[in-house]
Amino acid sequence: MCRVGLMKKRTNHGAGCRLLWGLLLCSIVFLGLYRAYLQVDATNKTTPTVESIREKENQISQIKEQKEGLKDGLSDLQNIKKSLELQKDDLKNYVKQLDGNLAEIQAKIADLKEQISAKEEELVQTQAELEAAQKREEDQKEAMAAHIRLAYESGNPSVVDLLLQAKSFGDFLNKMDYMEKMMASDHQMWQDYKDVKEYVELCKEALELEKEILDETKESVEIEEQNLEELIDQKNRDITSYETDISNKENAIKEYEAEIKAQEEEIRILEAAVAEERRQLIANNGSALRYDGGTFKFPLASYTRISDEYGMRIHPTLGVEQFHNGVDFAANTGVAIYAAYDGKVAAAAYSPTMGNYVMLDHGDGLSTIYMHASALYVSKGDVVARGDTIAAVGSTGRSTGSHLHFSVRLNGSYVSPWGYLSP
Repeated sequence: MCRVGLMKKRTNHGAGCRLLWGLLLCSIVFLGLYRAYLQVDATNKTTPTVESIREKENQISQIKEQKEGLKDGLSDLQNIKKSLELQKDDLKNYVKQLDGNLAEIQAKIADLKEQISAKEEELVQTQAELEAAQKREEDQKEAMAAHIRLAYESGNPSVVDLLLQAKSFGDFLNKMDYMEKMMASDHQMWQDYKDVKEYVELCKEALELEKEILDETKESVEIEEQNLEELIDQKNRDITSYETDISNKENAIKEYEAEIKAQEEEIRILEAAVAEERRQLIANNGSALRYDGGTFKFPLASYTRISDEYGMRIHPTLGVEQFHNGVDFAANTGVAIYAAYDGKVAAAAYSPTMGNYVMLDHGDGLSTIYMHASALYVSKGDVVARGDTIAAVGSTGRSTGSHLHFSVRLNGSYVSPWGYLSP
């Protein structure tokens, strides 16, 4: 009896040890798997959501629409030329309409260049999104591999194993709860990995589309700049042809003289307004603008030659002697035009003769005028300092080439600009 009892005790002791080791092993397995679950869950905090994937798809759709709109937005040069043909007999209206077309094209070029800058910034952002998504994809791939390896090395306990190893039914239910969590984690991990792979592909597509639209936008700028140059060349040829045509000669001279007279009247009106403003300032005990006698800054960033001097000259196309009230500096379109001296903008406007022009009041009856600009960067009433960029060189108005016509007026009369600046 004692031997049998002893054997029973040893048998019970062995079974208890096996149960204890089984429970310990099961705990180790669940602890390892649960840690892997927590690690993957932490990785998935930045996993793309359905909303972020939809946002990326919407972004791609918008880029495609923008790409289609680029072609539709280009200037129709042929239609512009046909419209201008109707105005050729009226040089004043022809110049005015053509300058309006040039202004529209220049505005498109400026807008396209802004789009290029914005698209370059978007490219940097999309590239960063792609790299971050690729990093998440790699991290999730490594986490899944570690999870699978740990599950394989530890062995996946079956429901029967859990039942045999459980100390109680409550313990069994707890272990089953862990098992369900692990299965849900496996499913979620796989779904998240698929989502991040989809997001990576969308980022790649968006990046390629943005590169394409950037290249096409740059091409559009080149096309519009070619359109601009072609229209300027056409304008120069047409004005020259009109003024040199013998049948138009007499009318052309009369038109030119009338336009110069109108230009002179426009400037006189501006000077009268400046003088009245000065009187009002003095009457109100204010300080009027004063010219201190300093030397002018040269009004251009660069120029190629002096195409026409100040004073009496033979008009290059009309062939008659005319007074040239300024100095013409031949320069490339877009070259910066500077304020020659401190002053206030008396006018920044357009006229068929002067084109886009700026008139600055420097005080004491002294003013400077900058004609034929392609763009104006100041408005009436602005205060400018010597050397500020106020406009860009162009060929607007009655002009047959890209240049700056620079005039100086003192007490209502034109004077030589060379008296205020060095050659």
